[in-house]
Amino acid sequence: MTDRARRIIVTGAGAVGSTIAATLAVRGVTVIWVDPAAEGDNASGVAAGMLAPGFEVALDGGDADTFALFKAARDRWPALIASLGDPDVGLWRGGALWLDLPGLESRTASDLKPRFDALGARADLVTADVARDVLPSLPTELTGGLYTPEDWSLDPVMALTALRAAAIAAGAEVVAARVTAFEAGVAHLSDDRTVVADALVLATGADATVIAPELSQLSPIKGHILRQALSDRRTRGPMLRAAAGYVSATASGVHVGATMEAGRADHVIDPAIVARLKAFGERLYPALAGADLEARTGVRATTADGLPLVGPSAAPGVFLAVGMRRNGWLLAPLVAEMIAAYLTGDNPGPHAARLNPRRF
Repeated sequence: MTDRARRIIVTGAGAVGSTIAATLAVRGVTVIWVDPAAEGDNASGVAAGMLAPGFEVALDGGDADTFALFKAARDRWPALIASLGDPDVGLWRGGALWLDLPGLESRTASDLKPRFDALGARADLVTADVARDVLPSLPTELTGGLYTPEDWSLDPVMALTALRAAAIAAGAEVVAARVTAFEAGVAHLSDDRTVVADALVLATGADATVIAPELSQLSPIKGHILRQALSDRRTRGPMLRAAAGYVSATASGVHVGATMEAGRADHVIDPAIVARLKAFGERLYPALAGADLEARTGVRATTADGLPLVGPSAAPGVFLAVGMRRNGWLLAPLVAEMIAAYLTGDNPGPHAARLNPRRF
């Protein structure tokens, strides 16, 4: 790093903030990592850890450029893990499987196959028998599916723990507070302290303090997710997908999710939504019937076009890495590389224009 970007404040302890803090720290940058939340106590900890460029783009109606961006981010995970000393983050490259179930979806695997082809994403139609060879406990009424190897996953709890450990081991200083202002290289914290730094990186969620004008572009999205603690109920295999959600197994549990409640920023658990998610999860994977599923909520931030704000703010010395929607884990290593490049004056890469915080 250059002298002008040697002492950096990073705010946010979720997927993106943790990845930026660890990436900068292992490269020898003095990192002051400011966040009031306990480890894992954020939207990234309330997640299934999906690194899913295929179905995320195909189901959202995205284009080939968005798929290329998301895939480039996914492909950076192995190198990131290696740079941190190869910690176990539960990385799983088992792909994802769409299930055709009568009465569940209006779309079928045959409808989705052309979408994947148009994106340049690998995907194959599979018969019910082939799908059951992979996961024998799939629903008996399954008529077919679509498998893509493009979608991976990791364990969010393990990943947050590993990133935090790597950042601290590399010298990052953790401060339990919020940054309330940043002016002339001085950050003012919620505990009345001040910290001098060359730059401030904002990687917070929907509750970001408005330090940069571009943050007014963010809006919250609340999500419910169900989790079953690790058991032998489900052999780990591909993520199971339908338009209404997913069932995904990680190293520490099975996840059923997730709702997208636009404009909601509360953490209240809605029993009706929990009941619907539970019924959905049991329909996709009957082995979940009767399982003890813990309900949690998280709040994420998004922008009007669904892509994050990454790069320099109009506010002097402030850099943004916010608005990841539900793709924080997927995008984290690419965003961290871009922020590191911006801080040193290097080329932030081919996706910089699409993610420019001032594009709106």
